[in-house]
Amino acid sequence: MASSAEADLRTRIQDWLPKIVLAPSFAVTLLFVYGFILFTVFLSFTGSKMLPNYTIVGWENYRKLWALENWHIAIVNIGIFASLYIVICTALGLMLAIFLDQKIRGEGVLRPIYLYPMALSFIVTGTAWKWFLDPGIGLEHVMQLWGWESFSFTWIKDNNMAIYTIVIAAVWQTSGFVMAMFLAGLRGIDNEILKAAQIDGASSFQLYRRIVIPMLRPAFLSSFVILSHLAIKSYDLVIALTGGGPGRATEMPATFMYSYTFTRNQMGIGAASAVIMLMTIAAIMVPYLYAELKEKS
Repeated sequence: MASSAEADLRTRIQDWLPKIVLAPSFAVTLLFVYGFILFTVFLSFTGSKMLPNYTIVGWENYRKLWALENWHIAIVNIGIFASLYIVICTALGLMLAIFLDQKIRGEGVLRPIYLYPMALSFIVTGTAWKWFLDPGIGLEHVMQLWGWESFSFTWIKDNNMAIYTIVIAAVWQTSGFVMAMFLAGLRGIDNEILKAAQIDGASSFQLYRRIVIPMLRPAFLSSFVILSHLAIKSYDLVIALTGGGPGRATEMPATFMYSYTFTRNQMGIGAASAVIMLMTIAAIMVPYLYAELKEKS
């Protein structure tokens, strides 16, 4: 009887021990992540300026936000950046994955080289590309020293082209990570299916177009979600590379939110912009999570 009670107690302790261990981290996450998210949503409906003000003003901050020219510039810029960033990263990552999947020599060397940029922070990437693209010390200066005196590459100083320098730096950093996702998907495809298609006379192009790429749908979906999330919260890369300039040429919703909250002392408007960014990410993440959970069930 005693041994049965001891076994029952031991089973209960084993059941509760993981919950007890995880409880502090769960409570911290609940408070400092989801609690602050709810607090930010609340601030977006208040008249907060430099400090929180708990006077409810309704949708006034959202009305002011959409009336600001800087916000419209940020929306246009994030549209340009996100669309190019996602498309180029996906295409380049897929091509690199297909290239490495051919069992080429030196794959063990090439794979870390492609992945290495992802190990850097966006601050380091932005700073490095800022030096590289600076006409005074970077690519243009070096090419002119080598004899191409007419060579000019001043995108980082050009209001119309500066946004594309952020695309270049972001693609350079993230395409290797996307390559790794696609490579994992390619290595997970059953070779018997591919051999059967080849026996039936399918060319390499038909093989990838009709079989391989459709079977990479989960990798495409995952890369889209991750790249969209990185694009929307692209603050550190922009600050390090262009600082939002020249002028407001590379203003993004993330930099807009920071400047209006902490520089211009318009906390209510800054919180409203943060909520819109959150809703945009949620609009991407929720259908993805729903599809994943539905597929597992």
